[in-house]
Amino acid sequence: MTWPVPALLAWSSSWLIFKALQSTGLSETLALVVAAFWGGFLSKFGSTPMRKALIVLGFPLSMLVSSSSLHMPPLAWLMLLGLIVLVYPRKAWRDAPLFPTPKKALKHLPDHITLLSGARILDAGSGMGDGLIALRDAYPRADLNGLEMSWPLRILSALRCGFARIRQGDIWLADWRSYDMVYLFQRPESMPRAVEKAEAELRRGAWLVSLEFEARELVPHAMVDSRDSRPVWIYQVPFKRRG
Repeated sequence: MTWPVPALLAWSSSWLIFKALQSTGLSETLALVVAAFWGGFLSKFGSTPMRKALIVLGFPLSMLVSSSSLHMPPLAWLMLLGLIVLVYPRKAWRDAPLFPTPKKALKHLPDHITLLSGARILDAGSGMGDGLIALRDAYPRADLNGLEMSWPLRILSALRCGFARIRQGDIWLADWRSYDMVYLFQRPESMPRAVEKAEAELRRGAWLVSLEFEARELVPHAMVDSRDSRPVWIYQVPFKRRG
C-alpha cells in the first residue's frame, strides 16, 4: 500500500480497539495500553525505521492532542489535514518525507568530485532549501538548481536560496540531461527508480549523489561519512553494477 495508507490504517484500528474496549467497561488506561500495543505490533510492517516509529507514535500522540487539556475541535483537525496536504501533496507521498539536509553533510564532496565553475547541479526534491545551502557551501561557483513538488515549499526555499533557480515540479518527470550532478535525499525505495532515470538521462561523466541511502545495485565511486554520521554515496555515469 502507498504510504501513508498503512499508518492511517494502523492509527484508525488502534482507535477502534480503544473505543471498543472502553465500551465493554474496561478502564481507559487499560484500553489505551492494549491499543498502543496493537500499534506497536503493526509497526513491524513499516518499511523503514522512521515509518515504524510513525506507526507506533501516531495513536498515543493523537490521544495526547485529543485530551481535555489539549482539546482540538473537528474543524482544527480538518485544517491541519488540509495544511499537510497543501505542503506535502499526495503524489509526493511515494518520495522522501520532509527531512532537511544537515548543514555540513556535503562538505567533503569536492574531495571526490571536481566540478568546473558553472557546472549545473540539481537538488531533486529540494524541500525547504537545506540541500541547496549545503551544495553551495561545497560548490560556491556552481549553477545550482532545485526542483520541488510542493509549491509552498518551493516558495519558502526560493526565499531562503536566492542564489539558486528553484522550480515546482515532479523530479521523476523532469529532464536530468543537462546536469553535471544530481543530488538526492530520498528514501531506500526510491533509489532503484533514481538509478534507472540517471542511467537513462545523465551524460557520461555526470554524477549521482545520495545522502544516507545507497543504490544497492551499484558499485559506488566513493562513500563519505558526513558529520552527522549519515553516509554520502557517490556514483558516476556509466554506473558499475554489482555482480
